[in-house]
Amino acid sequence: MGKYSINKLPSEVLTETASWHRKLRKIAKLSQAELGVRSGVSLGSIKRFERTGRISLESFLKLLLILNRLDKFEMVLEPGDNMDDVEKLFSSKTRRS
Repeated sequence: MGKYSINKLPSEVLTETASWHRKLRKIAKLSQAELGVRSGVSLGSIKRFERTGRISLESFLKLLLILNRLDKFEMVLEPGDNMDDVEKLFSSKTRRS
């Protein structure tokens, strides 16, 4: 699996995220039930997430916390080196009607 790119559909990213989560859970030697107890996320939600990639953001963050990956998720929202270019694009006064 490679890095996420804009060439992927959201459904593909969901599937890959679920797959990575499952691998991380197994590396941590946690069953779905044990992860549920430790995170406060229901077993049904964890099963659905690992099968479909669908989960609430709050539950996903709880799982990341237990798997020691919450700090990695926070990086997603950090501005990158080219944030100035993005801000210029959205603040441009010359917009098409």
